[in-house]
Amino acid sequence: MLVSDPLTFAIAAAVVGLVVGSFLNVVIHRLPIMLERQWTADAAEFRGEELPDQGTYNLFVPRSACPKCSRPVRAHENVPLFGWLLLKGRCAGCGARISARYPVVELLGGLLAGACAWQFGFGLAGIAAIGLCWALIALTFIDADTQLLPDEITLPLLWAGLLVNLEAAFVPLEQAVIGAAAGYLSLWSIYWLFRLATGREGMGYGDFKLLAALGGWLGWKMLPAIILLSSVVGAVVGVSLMVFARHGREQPIPFGPYLAGAGVLALFFGPAINATWLRIG
Repeated sequence: MLVSDPLTFAIAAAVVGLVVGSFLNVVIHRLPIMLERQWTADAAEFRGEELPDQGTYNLFVPRSACPKCSRPVRAHENVPLFGWLLLKGRCAGCGARISARYPVVELLGGLLAGACAWQFGFGLAGIAAIGLCWALIALTFIDADTQLLPDEITLPLLWAGLLVNLEAAFVPLEQAVIGAAAGYLSLWSIYWLFRLATGREGMGYGDFKLLAALGGWLGWKMLPAIILLSSVVGAVVGVSLMVFARHGREQPIPFGPYLAGAGVLALFFGPAINATWLRIG
């Protein structure tokens, strides 16, 4: 049924995407904390110090709870979208506000999964595109919160892109390999030119790895569109923040969300953008 009916596959993918979106909220919140704990433990081990036992903390343990009153989130309150609506955006225990970002992430997970299923169909390309979008959602919000693009996501994403293109799911493997190398080296070059000219760092190494991953998935021909789209949107948002939100020039603005957003646009509309605007065949 999924194979023969694109609409059924798209609806099923969207429903699964809502559930995965709920899990992505956990990844977005917990992965940076897990990494910080690991860095602290590694530094203490290097210095020969002992850290007190902080208990188990991973993507599954402990159970999700309100950060204000520590009331555990019950199963029916964790239903994607409807749980937040049922609680009216407030903790049932203390009434603390629950960010609207939680249902937004769930909705993005569902909508992008459904869109990928509809456009690419049931098969390697469709399933892989869904996974790519979920990873980009997680990276977007982690970078927005912490200005980090964890290797734990970007590097597997890079290798996954090359692997799916062994079967030319999106582009021939040759274009994928060149795209991964060119994606990394292009931003790496810009980073060092900016640093030599100003003495400051303009972006992080995670941005290089993310663009390399996108190049590995979509091929080198998509890199100009991704860089152009992400730079234009980033510039508009940056200027808007300085003008309307009084965001200081010295305050860093994460570039990862713009790269991820441009990657999603290139996934769906890249060939049309290249053909119409960039004249790349």
